[in-house]
Amino acid sequence: MPPKKSNTLTEAELRLMKILWRRGESAVTDLVAALPKGEQLAYNSVLTTIRILEQKGYVEHRQEGRAFVYRPQIAEQDARRTEVRNVLNRFFGNSSERLVLSLLGDIEISQEELQRLKDAIRDAAPDDAAPDPEGEG
Repeated sequence: MPPKKSNTLTEAELRLMKILWRRGESAVTDLVAALPKGEQLAYNSVLTTIRILEQKGYVEHRQEGRAFVYRPQIAEQDARRTEVRNVLNRFFGNSSERLVLSLLGDIEISQEELQRLKDAIRDAAPDDAAPDPEGEG
């Protein structure tokens, strides 16, 4: 039985998506030229990867002359959310708390970052979950 197709992005796919999100529409030759030094891929590798991205629904193409021009079908923020949900599901049993606790335990965090996290948690809390300033509930 063939392996299950994954909609998560490989490193090579993510590199191409970052270029497309930054540049917008691009032909394969544009993508090859835009790859950073040390991360270059051959034309055929980029072509194969972009076709996989199209099969996964991340990009679509239109024909311009003899060339195909590719553009993102999924916004970067949406792809980011999807990847986080996959990690959350696969490794943390869909528990945001376990994910955050794991991150806090595994990395050094500055006071500024910690304060931003506290603020985000406070802002995300439902109004009825706000602590009673009088300590009664």
